[in-house]
Amino acid sequence: MKKLFSNFKGDLFGGITAGIVALPLALAFGVSSGMGPSAGLYGAIFLSFFAALFGGTNTQISGPTAPMTAVSMVVIAGLVAVNDGNLEKALPSILLVFLLAGLMQVGLGLLGIGKYIRYIPYPVVSGFMTAIGVIILITQILPAIGYYPKEDLDYVNEYKPMAEEIILENILKEEAGEGILVLEDFKETIVRAEKITEEEILKEAKTLANTNASGVIGAIKILPRALKNINWLELSLALSTIIIIYGFKRITTKIPSALVALVVVSGVAYGFGLDYRPIEQIPSGFPVPNLNIFTEFKLGAISPYVFTALTLALLGAIDSLLTSVVADNMTKTKHKPNKELIGQGIGNSMAAIFGGLPGAGATIRTVVNINAGGKTKLSGMAAGVLLLIVLLALGPIASQIPAAVLAGILVTVGIGVMDYKGLKAIPSLPKDVSLGPVKFSSEVVIMLVVLVLSSVWNLVYAVGIGLVIASLMFMKKMGDLTAERSDVKSLEKEANWPDEATFPQNLKEEVFIKHLKGPLFFGSTSEFLQLADQIPRTASTVVIRMGRMQYMDQSGLYTLEDVLIDLKRSGITVLLVDVLKQPRYMMERVDVIPDLIPEEHIFKTFKECLNWIKENVKDKF
Repeated sequence: MKKLFSNFKGDLFGGITAGIVALPLALAFGVSSGMGPSAGLYGAIFLSFFAALFGGTNTQISGPTAPMTAVSMVVIAGLVAVNDGNLEKALPSILLVFLLAGLMQVGLGLLGIGKYIRYIPYPVVSGFMTAIGVIILITQILPAIGYYPKEDLDYVNEYKPMAEEIILENILKEEAGEGILVLEDFKETIVRAEKITEEEILKEAKTLANTNASGVIGAIKILPRALKNINWLELSLALSTIIIIYGFKRITTKIPSALVALVVVSGVAYGFGLDYRPIEQIPSGFPVPNLNIFTEFKLGAISPYVFTALTLALLGAIDSLLTSVVADNMTKTKHKPNKELIGQGIGNSMAAIFGGLPGAGATIRTVVNINAGGKTKLSGMAAGVLLLIVLLALGPIASQIPAAVLAGILVTVGIGVMDYKGLKAIPSLPKDVSLGPVKFSSEVVIMLVVLVLSSVWNLVYAVGIGLVIASLMFMKKMGDLTAERSDVKSLEKEANWPDEATFPQNLKEEVFIKHLKGPLFFGSTSEFLQLADQIPRTASTVVIRMGRMQYMDQSGLYTLEDVLIDLKRSGITVLLVDVLKQPRYMMERVDVIPDLIPEEHIFKTFKECLNWIKENVKDKF
């Protein structure tokens, strides 16, 4: 406790400064997610406080971030769609997915997975981050120009026939479950259909219109229509916000430019009584836990999102631990990765229970905290408390912020989150993979695949596909390297190792020496399988030197067994030299040793093997 308050003044100032930076972003992320500004604010409050309290990085400031919000949008949109477009109805299931993600993060920390997060390939992360920027930029065009599809009645009317069909289908599904269809001969169906009101059809049509205009593809498809219906006041507010954010940074970076833009543009719009569109009402009072997530959720509704919850957990882990590394470099300290994951998981779980968005460690907010004097966990907790005070004292005022202002803030976030370092490196990356006559860079392919699929299809699946491609590419490279180093050659062609210089000349046609370098795993087995076929049947003995083969997997083991069986059938004696611990253990488990290779044919050194050859191998020529 004494250590916690050892830097009270610096931590308090650092936390307050970081909280001020977090405020506009929390509101913006909440609005863009579809859950409203209060969800972003609640997420920032609880995640910042509890992740700091239980986490393993003293100066980390956590809250909703662009990547986490983008994935959350997938969950929210999907569950709202299966709940008749009703957010309130879908909310328990949405928050349960977020809670599940938080609990998964706690589990990752308890299992000690934190140290393995760094193995996520950079091209996958690069493509994903750039896709996040693209998604934010394109999806914020519509609110930035003041166009909302569900409010365009001409556009909504196009979906009325489809809306009526969906309502009728829902009635039929309900009656099929109740057994009414067969018993009443459609009489009940007709009665219910006649009771469908124009308001119900309009509501469903608005939901369909909004859904079809969502995401990158939806926004692009409706953009021509939106450009004909620009609200010039909303566009002016958004552009003013963007200009102030970038312009104020040239004056000073000590005051958050996003906050300056939020206050100035909102103040002007409200002060002059402009007819702008405000954000949704932020509830006043202390946040109340949403216990419906434990009583009203539908297991079948969230089961398709278990993988998405895992993706949220992993993404939050990566985001947080990368920020922890930045904090370590600035403070010359060392974070505890697994403890940090537990803290992030507890923070996200608490945020979900209170209706907040999930998030992660935020790099910019953490840097601001450190530069302002933050050194201990108290700084992150102070940031959460500040945001709670803002919620309790300024909630009604914050509800008057123009929606276009938050759209402008998000446009700058989208521009800033893209991985320009990775994009600039595309022309210079080596073309290391061949597809027929065409050569290309595997890193570029992975990055572009993740970028395109994330932008136009599904963030979660895109990351999974990127990881699979990256793994396959890596295995291909390792297999090629292993094959290149372990080509099957006669003693005259394969370079001698120093201790083979004294090998008898008269036995070089009788004995073939095979050098195994690197692991024998499933990526290199196809080349190794050719060993038996490439050795002339005039040879009587094959020496396999295994001192540089540190690892063998199950695929490699069975491939080696097949080769040894083939050589044995051909009457060729196989000698093993310097078999390391792990490969020997594998061979003993399936009785390759001693059934195929007896102990007397296994040697610790090549000198011992050479002595055996001189005594037992005769020159036939």
